[in-house]
Amino acid sequence: MIDIQNQPDYRNIPIDKVGIKGLKYPVKVLDKTTGLQSTVAQISMYVDLPHQCKGTHMSRFVEILHLFRTKVSLESITNILEDMKKILGAKSSHIEITFPYFIEKKSPETGSKGLMDYTCSIIGSSNGKTDTDIVLTVAVPVTSVCPCSKEISEYGAHNQRGEVLVSTRFKRLIWIEHIVELVETCASCDIFSVLKREDEKFVTEKAYDNPKFVEDIARDVAKALMEDNNITWFSVSAENFESIHNHSAYAYIEKGIVS
Repeated sequence: MIDIQNQPDYRNIPIDKVGIKGLKYPVKVLDKTTGLQSTVAQISMYVDLPHQCKGTHMSRFVEILHLFRTKVSLESITNILEDMKKILGAKSSHIEITFPYFIEKKSPETGSKGLMDYTCSIIGSSNGKTDTDIVLTVAVPVTSVCPCSKEISEYGAHNQRGEVLVSTRFKRLIWIEHIVELVETCASCDIFSVLKREDEKFVTEKAYDNPKFVEDIARDVAKALMEDNNITWFSVSAENFESIHNHSAYAYIEKGIVS
């Protein structure tokens, strides 16, 4: 059958990224505790297209992905990117994989078990000229208590749920669990999926005794990342979904680490 995509194009316009976007696919990702964790990812895959080519072969993206679905990791992303370039005859390749990652947590007092989900993304790019660029992003829900509210109020203080978004570049494998633990220790208190009465008392009092502005959380996370020799670049954003305002509070820090 005639291969329409391989027909020449005469408009002399190259395409930077062409491929598939928003594909939902079952995958297995590396899990520090169990080895592998099954989840469902939303995936986008692109390559460049030279000016003389009419189109790319979209089905080949899914074929490549299917080969790696049993183990998606920071290490396998490099192989996926190289296969994309080789099979599709491209000079550059790009992949974005976003998925829910589940970690079992015990409540602080009663030890009740429950699963917490964290939205994670692995973004990889290869242009054939430099090393593969890989960024891991992890979204961590947290609790914060306002220091100002606590200071000026005769009793109580307003508190809210927030989200810390951490993106990192690194020298060697970094675990999602490591990022989650780092962020949770920098908040007023971490969040749990199961809380009994004794647990609720504990987390309420812990957060009250550890008030933090959104700026405090962002700075504390940034400080911890700067002290990690494996991290070469990071960005951290902290957003509090304010309980007494019709807006969020937000802070952002980005830093490249000099070895």
